[in-house]
Amino acid sequence: MAMRLLYIHERIGALGGAEVNLLLTARALRQRGHSVGLAHGGSGSGEAEWSEVFSSRTALGEAALVMPEALEQALEEFDPDIVVLNKFSNPQVLDALAACHRPVVRMVHDHDLYCMRSYKYHYFSRRICTRAASAYCVFPCGASIGRNHGSGFPLRWVSYTAKLREIAANKRFYRMVVATNYMKQELLRNGFPPIQIETHAPVPLPTKSLEDPSFGPRNLIVYSGQIIRGKGVDVLLEALARVKAPFECVILGDGSQRAECERLSGRLGLAGKVQFKGFVPQPQVAAHYGDASLAVMSSLWPEPFGAAGLEAMRCGLPVVAFDAGGIREWLLDGVNGFLVPWMDRDAFAAKVDTLLIDKSLARSLGQSGRRLAEERFNFNAYIDGLEGLFTRAANTAPSANPATRETVS
Repeated sequence: MAMRLLYIHERIGALGGAEVNLLLTARALRQRGHSVGLAHGGSGSGEAEWSEVFSSRTALGEAALVMPEALEQALEEFDPDIVVLNKFSNPQVLDALAACHRPVVRMVHDHDLYCMRSYKYHYFSRRICTRAASAYCVFPCGASIGRNHGSGFPLRWVSYTAKLREIAANKRFYRMVVATNYMKQELLRNGFPPIQIETHAPVPLPTKSLEDPSFGPRNLIVYSGQIIRGKGVDVLLEALARVKAPFECVILGDGSQRAECERLSGRLGLAGKVQFKGFVPQPQVAAHYGDASLAVMSSLWPEPFGAAGLEAMRCGLPVVAFDAGGIREWLLDGVNGFLVPWMDRDAFAAKVDTLLIDKSLARSLGQSGRRLAEERFNFNAYIDGLEGLFTRAANTAPSANPATRETVS
């Protein structure tokens, strides 16, 4: 059955993982004969590519200045069978969607929905938070004061009551789609009914080159990702300073902590071993993987999924990572790499040494990871799962409570 799917997102244009996932899934569903439309907030980069996928587009205004009538117009003119809420926290949008008499499927890409800080760990201690949204977020956590990433004053007020209202609005939607069981547990902790939550890992498109990595004498280690505090690049550098085997490491990515990490690298005596390459296009990332011996993930915040590790697995590399969030659901210790206790620099360094010294083991774990990626994280199977979910939603009788909805016979 061909369906009409209206995507709702805070911007048009690809800027991050949520946008890339939206574009890939919408294009794949369109290729399967479904009609896809987009109602969006502000603009980003690469709008031309989005215009090719979404022939119907409606601008809702910037996130804080949404025009409710524009959303009503999009719903009326596109007349969707399903609304796919990719990411939009504006209360007017959420309330309008909850009352639109159409099934709404919410894609949960990160911790923004239930964490006032958005990254689910304590800023100073960096310890992972295991609480539901509660008054604790206001005090002693202090999450009501957040960073302002825009222009003007560097701090902003984050409303606790507004966060509770956002969570309540999302409980009125048909389904919440998460990437991992870890994310499912976070929603359950915040009072979402189990029947409302489905797990569909956001699998990226497979890498074209499937040649084995070289595992050569360079002993190349690859980190690919943002250089921000939650990604733990500073802790990665401290672990690499403990590695005994000779190695080279490339840091592929950029971010607010880059300058600090470059200075730390120099102080640790790693300047001749670690290179900061900045942002690197995906084909070049794959080329680095092809010349490598292993990939590393040093995230300290609880990763909702950790797609960078999956990319390395597809290229046949073993992965060493801290046990944070959903990483343990694809990184199986001793099977396709090593899962290291959170923040344990010595253990991280020891596992890196193991793989650099024993290339036969590294190659074996890399091949196991590639098989695991092909079997469990297949893009077509991911689209099949979403298509099945949307079909069930389209055949569901409207109801205010997701837990009581029944399929129309």
